[in-house]
Amino acid sequence: MTKRNKIFTVLGVAALMGAGAFAFSGKAVQVYDRFAKNEPAQEQLFRTVADIPEAADRPASFEGAADAAVPSVVHIRTVMKSRQIADDEMGDDDIFRRFFGAPGGGRSFNAPQQRASGSGVIISDDGYIVTNNHVVQGASEVDVTLANRKNYKAKVIGTDPNTDLALIRIDEKGLPVMPVGNSDDVKLGQWVLAVGYPLNLDVTVTQGIISAKSRNIGINRQSSAPVESFLQTDAAVNPGSSGGALVNTRGELIGINSAIASPTGAYAGYAYAIPSNLIKKVIGDIKQFGSVQRGYLGISMAPENLDADQRKQLGIEGDPNGIFVAGVDPAGAAAAAGIRKGDVITGVNGTALASGAQLQEQIARLKPGDRVQLTFLRNGNEQKAEAVLKGKMGDVAMGNAASVEALGADFAAVDGGVQVTGIREEGVLADQTNMKKGFVITRVGGIAVRSVEDLRAALARQGSNFQIEGTYPGSNRTYYYGINDFSN
Repeated sequence: MTKRNKIFTVLGVAALMGAGAFAFSGKAVQVYDRFAKNEPAQEQLFRTVADIPEAADRPASFEGAADAAVPSVVHIRTVMKSRQIADDEMGDDDIFRRFFGAPGGGRSFNAPQQRASGSGVIISDDGYIVTNNHVVQGASEVDVTLANRKNYKAKVIGTDPNTDLALIRIDEKGLPVMPVGNSDDVKLGQWVLAVGYPLNLDVTVTQGIISAKSRNIGINRQSSAPVESFLQTDAAVNPGSSGGALVNTRGELIGINSAIASPTGAYAGYAYAIPSNLIKKVIGDIKQFGSVQRGYLGISMAPENLDADQRKQLGIEGDPNGIFVAGVDPAGAAAAAGIRKGDVITGVNGTALASGAQLQEQIARLKPGDRVQLTFLRNGNEQKAEAVLKGKMGDVAMGNAASVEALGADFAAVDGGVQVTGIREEGVLADQTNMKKGFVITRVGGIAVRSVEDLRAALARQGSNFQIEGTYPGSNRTYYYGINDFSN
């Protein structure tokens, strides 16, 4: 008998047994009643339906949430202009290498113009829209279409590759704003709606539940300090849904849809959204400072799901419920608070922790200089400590002040801004952008620049991630160059 036949055989037996129970149901009830009346009460072995609390958000319809959410979700289309790609820009597996052979000879090739599509959510009535970093990354043009079919040109205010979030803006007032909910209140099994523009379709609403929280799926590999603590849902999400809204049954934003788990690239049952409480911190920083003011605890965490040998190598004994500290930065906040290798962090500011993703999210909501209360286990004994978060370079100031020198270029004041008169081979501009000589910088992190001193002052106000805005002589287009993980 094949395995397939065995499966159907077992199901057939189950069906026959069910039919038999139904045929003799009257006698079965009588026997049960006699025992129930005459025998002593037995200890309850199973929970009954009466023990399960009624869901507070079990709606008769999702119409109200959909009606509230749809007007605030926008369609984003981007254009990435064709550009010259030199040999040293190609990775080992780059398609150009496979077609044109090994590097050498100073050759360069034209990468064709690319177009992409995504979604976004209006968070203020004066035009601010939150989306994913990967939706607008590298775009020379960003177009936004509202639910009422009105079209706008958008500019990128700032991005954060570490959380895959970005803030863009259109020039309009009186826009419909989506209220932001509290993602900490989200529960497993809670009804949710995903709203976006998948597969270049018009606005689409799908329904599902929260199937997991604090998921780390290792997708933010383009950043140096990724933060992943996704809400997982089975609401259908497809390419183009990125940047769209995950909302609760009250129509509140509880997440930005960002990724799917799929062997084919299309929806296969699991989608992932950045939680709203993390969004509020990141987007608030970008709007106020032009970059994210991120605090660091200064520890390395043991990977999860280790086998017995790996746990033994790291010195992990027993099965501690928390985050095992595999290493401590001597100059970091944790070391200053007395945290040691081998400690197990179980809570931050009163919030119990069970995974590294939860710890990442809690710390990512804070900035350098913030104080955090840590609960941890040492040799099985619970202890508490207070840590003052530091910046990436070990300071507690808000961000790392960027310098003109670190950009690796020469500048001169011209009408309308500061022109790049030369770009050196070593420097941030050469390493992180494809900016060309002659570019005129007009803004840095949203701050207007009209002189080299203005440029210096604007850079001093930036954190590790910010946007340089400007144009090229003879062009009426505005270009944006993202600077990520800046350090002097």
